[in-house]
Amino acid sequence: MVRSLYTAATGMIAQQMQIDVTSNNIANVNTIGYKKQRAEFADLMYQTMEYAGTSTSATTVSPTGIEVGLGVRPTAITKLFTQGNFKETGNDLDVAIAGEGFFQIELNDGSTAYTRNGSFKLDSDGSIVNSDGYKMIPEMTVPEDSTRISIGVDGTISVLESGETEMTDIGEIELANFINPAGLHSLGDNNFVNTDASGDVIIGTPGLEGLGQIRQHFVEMSNVQLVEEMTDLITGQRAYEASSKAIVASDEMLQTVNQLKR
Repeated sequence: MVRSLYTAATGMIAQQMQIDVTSNNIANVNTIGYKKQRAEFADLMYQTMEYAGTSTSATTVSPTGIEVGLGVRPTAITKLFTQGNFKETGNDLDVAIAGEGFFQIELNDGSTAYTRNGSFKLDSDGSIVNSDGYKMIPEMTVPEDSTRISIGVDGTISVLESGETEMTDIGEIELANFINPAGLHSLGDNNFVNTDASGDVIIGTPGLEGLGQIRQHFVEMSNVQLVEEMTDLITGQRAYEASSKAIVASDEMLQTVNQLKR
């Protein structure tokens, strides 16, 4: 009976993590470029009381054996980089990636972070930056007298300067990709950095070598499906409640044993 107390406790801990992950997904349902997470679990080791195949007589063996499980443990929280829905904004510097890839931005320490959030702005120098003021890589500067900004599907950025009749190219957006995007480390603020698990960064032109194309005037919304998250939330809550009921049942059984002498 003591075993059941510990086993049920592992179930409550696991379901609490499930609810934590689901709550974070729900909280970010409207976050631009957010990628949902999924909690994954595995059963713990088993206490073997009788191995399958053990002799039960001179001519027979146990077909199944006796193994008692000792609970559950979290194994991973996986980021799912499926495509989110596009939202049209009409903003010249709002861009979305239709397919694989990440935008590159330069952090304050000079390192590179990767993001799916394509909501960019201009700073006081005309440089293209994200909402936190981090510059896009490669760095590009829009002339002060520009009246129009055009971004092609291949990432080419062109501007129309005041008094001119033809667009002028000022640079190209380069996308990054990884063998295992799920291995990226989350920094928050929609930013990721690569790790040994994600593999080395692969830089390329949008639309080539498996990278997605650029869509101007759109942003990619969260890929969270609220109906699925609410279902997972209810399932996790009920599983947590069921594990707590198992603890109560074990406690009542122990109480019965303690009263046998009366």
